[in-house]
Amino acid sequence: QLQLVESGGGLVQPGESLRLSCAASGVTLENYDIGWFRRAPGKEREGVSCVSSTDGTTYYRESVKGRFTISRDNAKNTVYLQMSSLTPEDTGDYYCAAVFPEIGTPCSRADYSTWGQGTQVTVSS
Repeated sequence: QLQLVESGGGLVQPGESLRLSCAASGVTLENYDIGWFRRAPGKEREGVSCVSSTDGTTYYRESVKGRFTISRDNAKNTVYLQMSSLTPEDTGDYYCAAVFPEIGTPCSRADYSTWGQGTQVTVSS
């Protein structure tokens, strides 16, 4: 059974960086589409980035393009979200999620079925 565990969150100042990790157990993560989501205080959850398992295609929401990078380390069965130039608007609980890919469905529109418990990111001076 697939289980996901996020780590790497914390309190940073604006302009600083963090790297979030999403470690999997139970299955080989490279066979799954992986998404990163976040929920800011008082706001709805939103998709941040995802990576396809079939062709490695990545997606980023507009507000993080050029600042965030999603990547896989298959040897460690882990997906990372490297976040740089962080702003207070990036504050929130970050979650990774996995889904077995469906043909024709990009990772940005997938219905993710397995979720981690989340890791908190706070960007504040």
